[in-house]
Amino acid sequence: MAVGKNKRLMKGSKKGAKKKVVDPFSKKDWYDVKALAMFNIRNIGKTLVIRTQGTKMACDGLKSRVFEMSLADLQNDEAAFRKFKLITEDVQGKNCPTNFHGMDLTHDKLCSMVKIWQTMIEAHINVMVICFVCSVLVLLKKTDQSDTENLLGSAPTRPPNPEEDDRNHDARGIDK
Repeated sequence: MAVGKNKRLMKGSKKGAKKKVVDPFSKKDWYDVKALAMFNIRNIGKTLVIRTQGTKMACDGLKSRVFEMSLADLQNDEAAFRKFKLITEDVQGKNCPTNFHGMDLTHDKLCSMVKIWQTMIEAHINVMVICFVCSVLVLLKKTDQSDTENLLGSAPTRPPNPEEDDRNHDARGIDK
């Protein structure tokens, strides 16, 4: 039997060797997100993006990001059921100015608006403005109770019995 050297044992044990742990946040940058000037609070938060590497630019990763903020957070207000969507279209240094992208109502507000025997109708319409800007108009409408539903509540629960009608009238058709 030939005696040889075990090369794997000679180089060092690979079982105990671990990969070098790299912090994932070391390759990312923080950018400030700025709201529109019409809101009281301009600085609405920070966002992460992977640093520029080769042909991949960091600002390209930030463009067209949509941030959803409550109106209460933007105005120091109590009307927390309105949510604004703000989109980033440009990057200026470490700041990301945003533009208006849409408005929505919270789910609990929508549920509280709809009551029994009512339906919520939602319509979306694309509107072209003078300066060739296409905006989406959203209309929410609650339907009222129809007359048939109101009449059903006051209607008798069973159809009238013809025998009872005969007992209440005499032979000539006059009420007793």
